[in-house]
Amino acid sequence: MDTITRRRFLTASGVVAAGALAAGGTAYGLRDVLATAGRREPGRILVLVTLYGGNDGLNTVIPYADPAYAAARPGLAYDEGQVLALADGFGLNPGLKGLHHLYGRRRLAVVRGVGYPRPDRSHFRSMDIWQTAAPERPGTTGWLGRWLDTAGRDPRLAISFEPVLPPLLAGATCAGATVPGGALTLPRGVTTPVLGGFGAPAAGESPAQARAAACFADLVRVQGLLTEVGAGDDEDGEDAGGATATGGQAPPLDRQLALVARCVEAGAATRVYSVSLGGFDLHADEKTAQEALLTKLDRPLAAFAERMAGSEAGRDVVVAVYSEFGRRVRANASDGTDHGTASNVLLLGAGIPGGLYGEPPSLTDLDDGDLRHTVDFRDVYAMLLADVLGADPEPLLDGWTGRLTFS
Repeated sequence: MDTITRRRFLTASGVVAAGALAAGGTAYGLRDVLATAGRREPGRILVLVTLYGGNDGLNTVIPYADPAYAAARPGLAYDEGQVLALADGFGLNPGLKGLHHLYGRRRLAVVRGVGYPRPDRSHFRSMDIWQTAAPERPGTTGWLGRWLDTAGRDPRLAISFEPVLPPLLAGATCAGATVPGGALTLPRGVTTPVLGGFGAPAAGESPAQARAAACFADLVRVQGLLTEVGAGDDEDGEDAGGATATGGQAPPLDRQLALVARCVEAGAATRVYSVSLGGFDLHADEKTAQEALLTKLDRPLAAFAERMAGSEAGRDVVVAVYSEFGRRVRANASDGTDHGTASNVLLLGAGIPGGLYGEPPSLTDLDDGDLRHTVDFRDVYAMLLADVLGADPEPLLDGWTGRLTFS
């Protein structure tokens, strides 16, 4: 089987993470993460939610009272009666009812105008900048991977339930672990018992074969866990789409967050979890599609926040939600929006005072049609590193000294 075909098979069958782990030399699965129960060092836990594709920030945190908003996107704009009101002429998208409820209880912080100098509108390059925290030059390590290098170098301290390890968890001397967490779609003729046989140890097998077998065994175990926690398909019955530059092929967000919740409640040593939701690259017919996607973000995220609030370990969790860029202010001719710049970061959880933060970017004083950022994304990272992970952010962010404050 040639490399491209094998890679496509692994992606389609949900074993891409297992294959990548086996090739990487050390297999970490759910059982390995749960085996650390009771060993977590004191401190808070970070859950990072990546929205792949460039979520439209102006139709997420909506400046409905600004006449320039409706003028720039007459077919896409929400009016005051449609939004979920926040304050100061801003409101949330109607798809974010659960997060709006949390905002009303002072448990959701909305940071507006987040970006970086000389923005890049390429999905690949912009996501690379966000995940490496290196806007001036290409980065080779992720900002959380660098933290992992200094935090004990155990891959289980930072894990992802996405199909492939995101660059943000790759350090110079260590990397986080990807744990397979999606639905298992088997090729015709391959049954679950057959897959279980692949995961059984065999006498005389090489270390590489043993690692690969362990990965297959993990896939079977994860299916049992998903059944146990009740995390089935999303309510619309839709599976994740194929892998693309803008996300996809990750398990539905509710599945990913159910696994995070299971690990947190078990007292796993993990301090960082990475999950994702894709599909936000909406160049046409955006309004309805984005609202539906935001609902798919809102329901599992709000439920996760409520679940975490109910346990001692869960009350140490902080969630940060971001996307690689926002969209242009003016709608295009297809009732969509094209790649833009600054957007919002959402924060919720332990020690995060709810409210609106960051100066909202002007909708008329634009940079070639795009928003000018008012908060550097490294300020947000510095706060998360210092206040959540207890680390000194300056050496991890290449000397950056700014920091987001809630005042």
